[in-house]
Amino acid sequence: MPLSVDIITLGVPQVEAACAFYTSAFSATATDDDHTAGLDLHGTGRLALRQIDALATDSGTDPATLGFRGYVLSSIVNRPAEVKALLDAATAKGATVIKPARKQFFGEFTAVYQAPDGAVWKLTAASKKDTDPVPDPPKPIETAIYLGVAKPMASRAFYETLGMSVNHDYGDKFLDFAIADGVCRLGLLPRKALAKDAGVDEHGDGFSALVLTHIAASRDDVDALLSAADSAGGRVTAAAARTDRGDYAGHCTDPDGYHWRITTSG
Repeated sequence: MPLSVDIITLGVPQVEAACAFYTSAFSATATDDDHTAGLDLHGTGRLALRQIDALATDSGTDPATLGFRGYVLSSIVNRPAEVKALLDAATAKGATVIKPARKQFFGEFTAVYQAPDGAVWKLTAASKKDTDPVPDPPKPIETAIYLGVAKPMASRAFYETLGMSVNHDYGDKFLDFAIADGVCRLGLLPRKALAKDAGVDEHGDGFSALVLTHIAASRDDVDALLSAADSAGGRVTAAAARTDRGDYAGHCTDPDGYHWRITTSG
């Protein structure tokens, strides 16, 4: 079973406050338990919010984080007016504008903001013109996570070993992977280039406050993916075992240190 980004989990200072922000920013439906708030991003993937100390403990790392976290989240909508509407909704709830909504040099219409929890979001319009009325609320047609890595082609080999298929390939400048319905896209850029595109300083260290979750079909698939990650240059940080949530899960990192949780309810 190929790897996929089924859930993007962000480590946040306060789960309730972060949930209030994201439900407003994306008009998303939220569910929660004692530890985690989950949001359905209109069928383009799922976002989970977990207290950062607990997320770091689960990942076997220190929760300290400083500066650029090495990734950019992206919400793709149909038209420029929807980018403006999403940016207005986010800033009304405390987001900081990094790049205002505008047409870029190559015609792309984008905006970038930093959420109150520290995550950087890029909003992008798939079309260059507003041909239809803006839906209320605007709904993303795709959600993506872009990781800043040392060498995209080296990271490509890791993810292909875990079953992912490349979609767009520009060598060590940019590449991304094909997705299925209901999951998030994964893209890879050099860290410096990703930070420049987002309009932030590239420097930063510590915990990324990010865990990508893949939901496997079986325990055997969990074990197989963790073994493949270990042999392909990643590192298993927590062996697969039954958890207090009732699932069977293990943790690993990719060659650049980004954290993954591989889990199944079976």
